Amino acid sequence: MKLSDFAPALLDSAKPTPDGVVDPQGRPAGKRFDVYRNNVVHSLSEALTAAYPVVEKLVGPKFFKAMANVFVRQFPPRSPLMFLFAPELPSFLESFPPVANLPYLPDVARLELYRRQAYNAADALPIDGAVLAVASPEQLMGARLTLHPTMRILQSNYPVFSIWQNNSETAQVILPSGGQDILIARPEAELQMRTLPAGGADFLKALQDNQPLAQAAEIGAKTDGFDLTENIGGILASQILIKTTLEGI
Repeated sequence: MKLSDFAPALLDSAKPTPDGVVDPQGRPAGKRFDVYRNNVVHSLSEALTAAYPVVEKLVGPKFFKAMANVFVRQFPPRSPLMFLFAPELPSFLESFPPVANLPYLPDVARLELYRRQAYNAADALPIDGAVLAVASPEQLMGARLTLHPTMRILQSNYPVFSIWQNNSETAQVILPSGGQDILIARPEAELQMRTLPAGGADFLKALQDNQPLAQAAEIGAKTDGFDLTENIGGILASQILIKTTLEGI
């Protein structure tokens, strides 16, 4: 029996039982293989539920199970580490016709994916924001700020953070009318999320791309209402600054 025959048949019920799958008496074990195949798909569907609990709540357990049966056959695990499982689900949802009436769902899935990625990303020690206070304005604007490796930024046209809160926490919040940009990070033991002010997502992404502070501020300022002081304060309050390249700091 070839592994190249076994693996595809495991997730495709239309494929025949691979040659070499036999019972203890050496007879073809098609029924046993079908049971095993169903158990594998069921286990992967359960793992998908654990990875995306808010998506499951939004569509309902019955629908999610049916959708999971489709998804896991198309996107089997690529790693034995289950926290890396199913990064394709947000993109899958964008082209899955039965959820076309839930346009916010892919971004809710992205939020859950980014939370999982941030939780399992490498640790790093935040530095005290007071290091920036000793810099002159010219030095500060030329500085490059290294942000925490757990940081993830989600920009959405929908209020996905509020949707997530209303479906995962006890306290309910009022859904805003517009979209939300969200910072997800784990600077210490606990995962944190917060919405970003105007231009904040583009500002942080520019810093993440190693742009100096002045250029990152210019990028952020392309959005009306951007406030550099507010955004630097947000970086320090979120404890996502881990290094500066400012000489002497």
